[in-house]
Amino acid sequence: MEKVYFIKEVTQENLIKVYETLNVELKGKVAVKIHSGEQGNQNYIKPEFIKPIIDKVNGTVVECNTAYKGARNTTEKHKKLISEHNWTNYFNVDIMDEDGDLEIDIPNGKVIKKNYLGKNIKNYDSMLVISHFKGHPMGGYGGALKQLSIGCASSNGKTYIHTTGKLKDQTKLWDNLPEQNKFLESMADAASSVHNMFKNNIAYINIMCNMSVDCDCCSVAEDPCMKDIGILASIDPIAIDQACIDLVYNSNDKGKEHLIERIERQNGIHTIASAEELGFGSREYELIEIN
Repeated sequence: MEKVYFIKEVTQENLIKVYETLNVELKGKVAVKIHSGEQGNQNYIKPEFIKPIIDKVNGTVVECNTAYKGARNTTEKHKKLISEHNWTNYFNVDIMDEDGDLEIDIPNGKVIKKNYLGKNIKNYDSMLVISHFKGHPMGGYGGALKQLSIGCASSNGKTYIHTTGKLKDQTKLWDNLPEQNKFLESMADAASSVHNMFKNNIAYINIMCNMSVDCDCCSVAEDPCMKDIGILASIDPIAIDQACIDLVYNSNDKGKEHLIERIERQNGIHTIASAEELGFGSREYELIEIN
């Protein structure tokens, strides 16, 4: 049973505190996977807020291009928006698929047997995954597993995951969407490949604030439907996502019904269940609240 550490107040100081409680040393060159926010989105975690934790691990902010039309589907446009969102004011930012894909195998994948990551991921020795926990139009929710899968996939890789391995051509993506559970299983497969790539040199932080039913990838997103819940940290991406889901369900906030409807409509919990079956984490966890 993996430990998940939890602190209620969402502050920069508590972000450092909950990470330090993990007592992990991220070695060598550290990639920090974040969501930099689509153009027009109001809910994404701002760079100013997470600057202290990224400075602490001496990390490089990493992102990948999207597979849908918008302000982040080419490296040129993506870099421009990242600058407009002030990320480059504070950090070195690496668009990992700027120079193409890195193909890796997923021998035990349930749906896909390979994954296409941003090529530059090979330049890092360890990774800190900082996820903004919220809803998602396709996945039901977005957390650590989505950051590992869709987040670390190249633009081609995102298409590959969304079409359960049928194609990498973004122009045909929306005409080739599979049955929902197969997509979620494909995400779990992809997440396993990234987690296993870094083995013991990866850690996870989920920030439960600004919780809309929509993702930070939505240019027009609904405003948050729940009050902030807190910050969680773990070395198990499955446990930390399950803990976030449980905190939503157990909340007294009436707004949770809106978020739960989105999670259940898209069967989001199936991603967590499928990930557990792949053996790189567990839905069983011990939630340890710190002050």
